[in-house]
Amino acid sequence: MIRNINILLADDDVEDRFIISDAFDTIGLADCIQFVEDGEKVLSYLDTIGEPVPLPNLVILDLNMPKLNGTQTLKLLKEDQRYNNIPVIIFSTSLNELEMQECMHLGANSYVIKPVTFDECIDTARRFYNFCEGTYQFPTIE
Repeated sequence: MIRNINILLADDDVEDRFIISDAFDTIGLADCIQFVEDGEKVLSYLDTIGEPVPLPNLVILDLNMPKLNGTQTLKLLKEDQRYNNIPVIIFSTSLNELEMQECMHLGANSYVIKPVTFDECIDTARRFYNFCEGTYQFPTIE
């Protein structure tokens, strides 16, 4: 049985959103991903959906965004009973170990470094989808 997978990705960079969208389209999964530009829009998006439209299977947050950054948004999601069971992955170019550890401490399921090439982007998109299906597990940061 095929599940309806719904992924919400927040990233303020238009080019990054376009590349991820293109990667999902390339693997035939363009319908699975929705985009917003910042953490405030993540919360607004989640507040406007619910029954009969289910919450996302996964929220992916860029770390550095205006208004509410990834860390602030993650904290708010994990503090809200309505959303604290939604898996959250931080998606960033930052290799800062302290930021990674803080995100994991706040409840992120993983911290994924943004891919450099389009082929890597396709692999990452596939992993995000497979994570939602339960067939892939991202590594955790200790």
